[in-house]
Amino acid sequence: MLSMPRIVRPDLFRLRGTEIGSPVRSTTGRSIKRNKELARISDRILASQEIPSLSCGRVEEESKMAAPKKVLMITAFAALYLIWGSTYLGIRFAIETIPPFLMAGTRFFLAGLIMYAVAWSQGARRSTWADWRTSLIVGACLLLGGNGGVTVSEKYIDSGLASLIVTTVPIYIVLLGWLAGMAPRPTPIVWLGLAGGFFGVALLLGPALRFPANSGSHPAIGMSILLFSSFIWSAGSLYSRTAKSVSSPFLAAAQQMLCGGLLLVLAGVVIGEPRHFHPNAMSILSIGAFAYLVIIGAIVGFTAYIWLLRHCDPAKVATYAYVNPIVAVLLGAAFAGETLTMRTLLAASLIIGSVALVITVQQIKLKAAPPITAAIARADCAR
Repeated sequence: MLSMPRIVRPDLFRLRGTEIGSPVRSTTGRSIKRNKELARISDRILASQEIPSLSCGRVEEESKMAAPKKVLMITAFAALYLIWGSTYLGIRFAIETIPPFLMAGTRFFLAGLIMYAVAWSQGARRSTWADWRTSLIVGACLLLGGNGGVTVSEKYIDSGLASLIVTTVPIYIVLLGWLAGMAPRPTPIVWLGLAGGFFGVALLLGPALRFPANSGSHPAIGMSILLFSSFIWSAGSLYSRTAKSVSSPFLAAAQQMLCGGLLLVLAGVVIGEPRHFHPNAMSILSIGAFAYLVIIGAIVGFTAYIWLLRHCDPAKVATYAYVNPIVAVLLGAAFAGETLTMRTLLAASLIIGSVALVITVQQIKLKAAPPITAAIARADCAR
């Protein structure tokens, strides 16, 4: 730190009514005392002049530190919105030549294995049997019941449409939380949001019910699978709020992926998927989509999510719930030729707007306590 020059004003030399240059009785004791007073005064002046330069240095240092953090936060949000919004399209491309359950199971098992190794390398504590039991139950609900349903449903419906129906998970969570006694009765404005969300789903489901049986298209099957899967997904999310699990969200997600991945593979084996799987028939597009889902969709996406939860307001992080379907619909239309009708756009506006309303009201109402929609945080390993 640069030292400032000692600046002494003449009037500071006025001591006991005497000025410099005026006749003073010269005694040794008074001179020593006067010199000490002058030294203290000049030191105070020096200190007062150095403080501003120190403060400026701190401000500059803090601003330099804030800039990289802001860039990281913008990058993490972009990753959360784009990556998790693109997983629906990735699933569609992957299951073109890979059986759904085998694809989803292998995807999550590999991602869980990588994340588990990373967590152990960072000194994660050893999990107990109770922790693994929780991971098994949550993995069964979120991955086998939730993501497994999403993957199978995309055999029947567009990826963008699947993302819109999955968006109803926060609505299910609010209702189930109230019925299970884990949350208070929804307020009138929340009921309005719930009604709007289900009306949007009804708009999507209506035309699907009118398809002829011999048309070769069965969107009603895909939508029915998704509605049931979303219910199971929500139940698993609520269970994960109270169940005993490891303290590290990263390790917990890794264990859930390992357990859920094994269950998905087992389900695929039970229904006979290996008989219809021919590795030589896999397309480059499906292989690339599978790799993207493992590395980018699961590992990078969840890492960005955990980082945001630690450095940002959870209410802002929760916005992914209604940004992801918008991204999914746009990507499906742009890269997979999925049709966007006025009915779909109206239903999307109702569903996404209703979910945004429900999440926002819950965050405001329960600011002092974890909102019921915070249960979604435990569900995100299923992306």
